[in-house]
Amino acid sequence: MDDTNRLGRLKFRAWHRGTREADYMIGCFFDAHHHGWDAAAMAWFETLLDEDDVDIMAWALGTQPVPERYAGALMAAFRKLDFVEIPR
Repeated sequence: MDDTNRLGRLKFRAWHRGTREADYMIGCFFDAHHHGWDAAAMAWFETLLDEDDVDIMAWALGTQPVPERYAGALMAAFRKLDFVEIPR
């Protein structure tokens, strides 16, 4: 699969999580950060998307420790939560 198709699938999965809160948190992260991702970053995000939303959100909010497999620069960017735009 080429990178364009792979990114399209990741975007869909990021924005269709099942709850509005998870969609905004994970989808907005994808939209803000996917530009320039290499294969390793895409693989990290694909693996993250396999996790339960409550766990992903807890890691982002700091209410649970981040597992070692997700620790690093991408999770640090995810935990800033400065990419979430809240519609009013």
